Amino acid sequence: MIEQAVPDDAGEVLTLQRAAYVSEAQLYGDPYIPPLVESLEQVRKVIEDAVVLKAVEAGRIVGAVRGRLAGTTCLVGRLIVAPDLQGRGIGTALLRALHERVPQAQAFDLFTGHLSEANLRFYRRLGYRETHRERMDDHLTLIHLRMTPEPAA
Repeated sequence: MIEQAVPDDAGEVLTLQRAAYVSEAQLYGDPYIPPLVESLEQVRKVIEDAVVLKAVEAGRIVGAVRGRLAGTTCLVGRLIVAPDLQGRGIGTALLRALHERVPQAQAFDLFTGHLSEANLRFYRRLGYRETHRERMDDHLTLIHLRMTPEPAA
């Protein structure tokens, strides 16, 4: 079940976020990536101010995604799925639900790191295409991707 997160979900979302991003931190050799150092209060504020969807299974939050409208573009962030449940379609369901919940968006933008091949394959499979690369430092280049929804018939 996918539904809007509420501020009281912030602690569980943050715990899940940290579990989901450990592998990214290891991949890049950086334990201080933003998803791992974000505070409980920061997560609570995002839930209050943006579209934050959660996937719930048997009372447990097993995934989440954020979206924030900037003009006509929805900025997608922090797509997370519990490590023990990855590969079961939860991320796909969350991203598709976000696309539906922000129908006014003419494009959906996100980014991931250049070494995150599984993420890149996943986003490309859902129609996201690379727009540009941004070198952050010696060990990280961000790959920016965009998905433009088909106009409703």
